Amino acid sequence: MAKMEVKTSLLDNMIGVGDMVLLEPLNEETVINNLKKRFDHNEIYTYIGSVVISVNPYRSLPIYSPEKVEDYRNRNFYELSPHIFALSDEAYRSLRDQDKDQCILITGESGAGKTEASKLVMSYVAAVCGKGAEVNQVKEQLLQSNPVLEAFGNAKTVRNDNSSRFGKYMDIEFDFKGDPLGGVISNYLLEKSRVVKQAGGERNFHVFYQLLSGASEELLNKLKLERDFSRYNYLSLDSAKVNGVDDAANFRTVRNAMQIVGFMDHEVESVLEVVAAVLKLGNIEFKPESRVNGLDESKIKDKNELKEICELTGIDQSVLERAFSFRTVEAKQEKVSTTLNVAQAYYARDALAKNLYSRLFSWLVNRINESIKAQTKVRKKVMGVLDIYGFEIFEDNSFEQFIINYCNEKLQQIFIELTLKEEQEEYIREDIEWTHIEYFNNAIICDLIENNTNGILAMLDEECLRPGTVTDETFLEKLNQVCATHQHFESRMSKCSRFLNDTSLPHSCFRIQHYAGKVLYQVEGFVDKNNDLLYRDLSQAMWKAGHALIKSLFPEGNPAKINLKRPPTAGSQFKASVATLMKNLQTKNPNYIRCIKPNDKKAAHIFNEGLVCHQVRYLGLLENVRVRRAGYAFRQAYEPCLERYKMLCKQTWPHWKGPARAGVEVLFNELEIPVEEYSFGRSKIFIRNPRTLFKLEDLRKQRLEDLATLIQKIYRGWKCRTHFLLMRKSQIVMAAWYRRYAQQKRYQQIKSSTLVIQSYIRGWKARKILRELKHQKRCEEAATTIAAYWHGTQVRREYRKFFRANAGKKIYEFTLQRIVQKYFLEMKNKVPSLSPIDKNWPSRPYLFLDSTHKELKSIFHLWRCKKYRDQFTDQQKLIYEEKLEASELFKDKKALYPSSVGQPFQGPYLEINKNPKYKKLKDAIEEKIIIAEVVNKINRANGKSTSRIFLLTNNNLLLADQKSGQIKSEVPLVDVTKVSMSSQNDGFFAVHLKEGSEAASKGDFLFSSDHLIEMATKLYRTTLSQTKQKLNIEISDEFLVQFRQDKVCVKFIQGNQKNGSVPTCKRKNNRLLEVAVP
Repeated sequence: MAKMEVKTSLLDNMIGVGDMVLLEPLNEETVINNLKKRFDHNEIYTYIGSVVISVNPYRSLPIYSPEKVEDYRNRNFYELSPHIFALSDEAYRSLRDQDKDQCILITGESGAGKTEASKLVMSYVAAVCGKGAEVNQVKEQLLQSNPVLEAFGNAKTVRNDNSSRFGKYMDIEFDFKGDPLGGVISNYLLEKSRVVKQAGGERNFHVFYQLLSGASEELLNKLKLERDFSRYNYLSLDSAKVNGVDDAANFRTVRNAMQIVGFMDHEVESVLEVVAAVLKLGNIEFKPESRVNGLDESKIKDKNELKEICELTGIDQSVLERAFSFRTVEAKQEKVSTTLNVAQAYYARDALAKNLYSRLFSWLVNRINESIKAQTKVRKKVMGVLDIYGFEIFEDNSFEQFIINYCNEKLQQIFIELTLKEEQEEYIREDIEWTHIEYFNNAIICDLIENNTNGILAMLDEECLRPGTVTDETFLEKLNQVCATHQHFESRMSKCSRFLNDTSLPHSCFRIQHYAGKVLYQVEGFVDKNNDLLYRDLSQAMWKAGHALIKSLFPEGNPAKINLKRPPTAGSQFKASVATLMKNLQTKNPNYIRCIKPNDKKAAHIFNEGLVCHQVRYLGLLENVRVRRAGYAFRQAYEPCLERYKMLCKQTWPHWKGPARAGVEVLFNELEIPVEEYSFGRSKIFIRNPRTLFKLEDLRKQRLEDLATLIQKIYRGWKCRTHFLLMRKSQIVMAAWYRRYAQQKRYQQIKSSTLVIQSYIRGWKARKILRELKHQKRCEEAATTIAAYWHGTQVRREYRKFFRANAGKKIYEFTLQRIVQKYFLEMKNKVPSLSPIDKNWPSRPYLFLDSTHKELKSIFHLWRCKKYRDQFTDQQKLIYEEKLEASELFKDKKALYPSSVGQPFQGPYLEINKNPKYKKLKDAIEEKIIIAEVVNKINRANGKSTSRIFLLTNNNLLLADQKSGQIKSEVPLVDVTKVSMSSQNDGFFAVHLKEGSEAASKGDFLFSSDHLIEMATKLYRTTLSQTKQKLNIEISDEFLVQFRQDKVCVKFIQGNQKNGSVPTCKRKNNRLLEVAVP
């Protein structure tokens, strides 16, 4: 995709009209056409003054990148094309620099993109505010609260795959630098009726489908759930799967988000258990039964679901079963228990499911607030973000739509009031005469709904609290009596006469003319939904739950705190919440985002004009534009105004040296704009009619074309002159370089010729000198050769007479020398390998070299042994030393020794440091462990064996219980006097202790081990190292041991064992212990 053009003003390259305050002519058709034109060109944002209109594109657009964030950062609101980032930046800078608390109100119907808009606002603020580990953690927690709330509060509807079914207001708190400190979330009117029933083509809340799709089999088994959606009555099946939505991946995202926000593992587990309990409540079914007294009562068909719910929640099954079958009514000191029929039982079940889920959602919001709240108590700046349901007009409108539309009436009321207030404050600030603006005040509609005496909500509460039979029909009848004459209320009772019926209205309905249009409400369900009644028996059953979270959700169930006062109704609670919200919003500087849904198909590139027209009406956009245009349609600071239009006047072009206001006055006088079309404020120019602004823009566009032509002319002349001067300069440079090149080439030729002549002359001289030197050298060599021959002749003559006498001796010595030399050369090639165990050695060639041959073999063997030893590490040397020590102690003495030679000594066979089972034992021993092995300790009384952990440290010998790791005995090495064993192939050995020592109170120890040789060797070496005395190792088939006060003979005999090759030990009498060895 080509990079989008960067605009420096709202009016540059404008598609349609960026700010609909400038729309001309102004009517519903031009507003919709303008939105459609911009939507078709991917311009989804449009302004109405400082209000942002957002049209949902239903696809991703490349307008939210980090580069875009930087484009809008610290820029004037009207400096670039309309964007949600411009409003976010304006609000953030006002909060940071002007110390004004801000609120951003996001409204629109389901599917218009309110939730996405709130995410974009929060992501922009997170991107432009400060950095740092602590700040980043706060930002991450604020952003990650969204996935959690969306999972538990959003659902698929026919209009939106991710529709928020609750209103959310978040106060983000900042410090004086503008860095986020934390936040507080408020939620409004969760649509809890969706838990038990969904319309066709809609789903329950996301979390149910995410849990069943994304949880592991282990978790599902723990929650007693199955992955099949059809197993649960509360889940609609026709829309269980949503295209493009991965519930399993979203479940992992939610789990991760809960961890980031600060939920503990046990809290997450408790929340999922409550969700599972709500799901399983829908599977409880009832059957009718008749009692003896003729009253109908209900019984649970299949108690297996009830049993699993009770196991999940920790509730006694009989208590919950009774709560579904009976209702207890208390009045003063009396209690009356009545049975519930099947319809009442189903009502109680659904009421419990709705209350349980609703209270869980409120708990989640409070828990998130605990994590994201500011930790410091310093003064804070606040930015509120309100993401709340828009005006709703359905085919069937019930209590929920009535409450939602009431909230939107209040928001419209505060919107008009704050917009007019802002407009009036700007006029006063700029010293512009204020003109009264006529507009529709919807306070009369708000009063119709919320009046404490005869408002619809007050009468609904009064009807709910009235004794006797209360139905939706009696409530409608009361409305007809009180509100029939109200100009915004219509029903079957005519406005003019109570006895004439309005036949355009169905029965059981009333109609209210809201600011956005007329809405027909079905009165059915108003009383029940306003009562929001949960039987006290169910509250008390929930309070008795062993599940800590569920118990905390139902504090009214505590028998010690029984309150006979009726709880507040849903309508009165919501009215109080809206009043608190309005009071909060009036203390902040408002910023508005109006979201529009272009089509009902949730498809890109489709703009349904009828649907958009409907939303434009109920959002009051036309009314908003008229209020904004009632005074002056356009205003701009003097500096940017002069900078934009200065080229229209010769006096201000190209630079105006005086004040900006004076320059604008000169400019407007030069253009002869009528005085009634504009006014001068303190810092801004105010233009009354958009036509005047468009005239200025047309003049500027024409002037820019003229200036572009002039710039092109000047540029072309400059370019041609520059090109000529460059060509001229290039020609001079080229001529200079050529002359230089020609002279260099001529010089090189002369130089080359000179060098050739010089080389020939020098060569001739050198060859002449060489010939002379060679002749001189040959003469000298000839003289030397003649002299040598002469001297040789004289010497031979002199020594000839001595040669015959010593010839034999010389020949013998020479021959002997050659034989020895040949011997050593052959040995060099016949040397065996460097392995110390290689016994090969070449045979001797001559008898007289026998002693030399043996000596050489000995030297070579010692040398290669040394080379082999030099390769050992310190650990290997220690091992070989121990093996050598074992050889000296046991070789040819103990039959078990040969089998131990090939086994490496490991020492700590039990990895005590790594095994958590022996943590207590490891903590009790502070010394280095030399041996850790399981041995069989022989019982002194009967000869039976018991498994013990044998531990040898630098100073002590310890015995510990194998199962518990508890130390049973501890013997200092100084108290060990001797180790006795047999000469046979067994693992028995006795450890003799010093008489009179504390460790010898029970006598000597008799053990059996598979690593006898290693244990005895290490015990010997350790004792020698610590006591400087050699430990006595006795090897005999009979030896004495001290058992308490008796000396017992241990005798080893040959015998046939019943259990194979394992030696057995048996106590024969008080003085004899026999060990049978196979």
